[in-house]
Amino acid sequence: MLTFVFMEKARIAIIGLGYVGLPLARLFATKYPVIGFDINTDRIKELNNGKDSTLEVTDELLQSVLTSNPLSETGLFCTNDAEFLADCTYYIVTVPTPVDKTNRPNLDPLLSASQTVGKFISKNDIVIYESTVSPGITEDVCIPIVEKFSRLTLNKDFFAGYSPERINPGDKLHTVETILKITSGSTPETARRVDELYRSVITAGTYLAPSIRVAEAAKVIENTQRDINIAFINELAKIFNRMEIDTRSVLQAAATKWNFLPFYPGLVGGHCIGVDPYYLAQRAKEYGFRPEIILSGRRMNDGMGEYVAQEVVRSMIKKEILIKNSNVLILGITFKENCPDVRNTKVIDVIHELQNYDINVSVYDPIASPADVKSEYGIEIKSALPSEKYDAVIAAVAHKEFISLNIRSLVKTNGVIYDVKGIYPLEDVDARL
Repeated sequence: MLTFVFMEKARIAIIGLGYVGLPLARLFATKYPVIGFDINTDRIKELNNGKDSTLEVTDELLQSVLTSNPLSETGLFCTNDAEFLADCTYYIVTVPTPVDKTNRPNLDPLLSASQTVGKFISKNDIVIYESTVSPGITEDVCIPIVEKFSRLTLNKDFFAGYSPERINPGDKLHTVETILKITSGSTPETARRVDELYRSVITAGTYLAPSIRVAEAAKVIENTQRDINIAFINELAKIFNRMEIDTRSVLQAAATKWNFLPFYPGLVGGHCIGVDPYYLAQRAKEYGFRPEIILSGRRMNDGMGEYVAQEVVRSMIKKEILIKNSNVLILGITFKENCPDVRNTKVIDVIHELQNYDINVSVYDPIASPADVKSEYGIEIKSALPSEKYDAVIAAVAHKEFISLNIRSLVKTNGVIYDVKGIYPLEDVDARL
């Protein structure tokens, strides 16, 4: 009975309504009153109009939980006015944790969110962090800020938890409720309460970690492991390319062994795999240890955009295509397929390297926001398929719109087709990663 009493009193604040926060807010809003807070006024306006430009939540699902009443018993109230956070009992932080231009962790969004929580958190409330961080950041960096602004003390006046996000942008099968959730808390009782809260909406269940640090470490190594494995495959791709062996054919053959891990070569960007290893590496350095494998994997993956561009140029030279002032079309600029997010996309590295050869680069992406691309990278993209033919076409992202595309129709008779993602049959392309 105590569990039900606790659940009835839950009033949840979600701080940050992006790719992680909105799906979580929508899910909690089916059972609890939820205040969704974001400092981006355009984002709040969009959500209150029942639209999600990230495409993570369908308009129908979003509209089914939206409410204009911040005091409703269930539903999602979206706002950029922090004053509405005052009566919440759970504060869940889902802001991004990017890296700067030198690949150093940028905790500014997290620190700002912690200040916001500190201004409104009350006695016996719980703050839960979902943003990806290295082990110790929640308790050593974030909580002291909450204590400073609230003038409350952790585990005496308020409590904390960490439940790392496992959102897979663009994936409509593995949604937030169907992915097992790691939970943790600053005390055993807090951990139980945090676990019960998530277990009430996560159909896949939860895993209660023994400490916040363990939960933080588990999250950061999930993506670091994938990064290292992909780096290994990317290195193999470079080796096999010199041997004139198709890498994907090799991987398909090797995958017939029951314990072979199915990773594929590619451009590793986004705000998970392309970022999390730097958080772990930076924390390791603070403890006097310089990681070799982690940083080596990052160097390999960070260099793949340049490599792809050089391979395209090499293929064009073999066909005696004049490189200077040639025209190349890139299909896709988002960091992954069927997702409009362009932040930290490695396709931009391909573009910049091609431009170093004085190549005219055009980009076609039917789901990326031209305004976002212009703001982030200063380039114009096409939202409709061009009618002209190009000297080369690079299939950089495996959007569903590209799969049935007659890609050969986009290039000149002697043009080059380079397939980064293995979208098309080998016989239909000149080369692939």
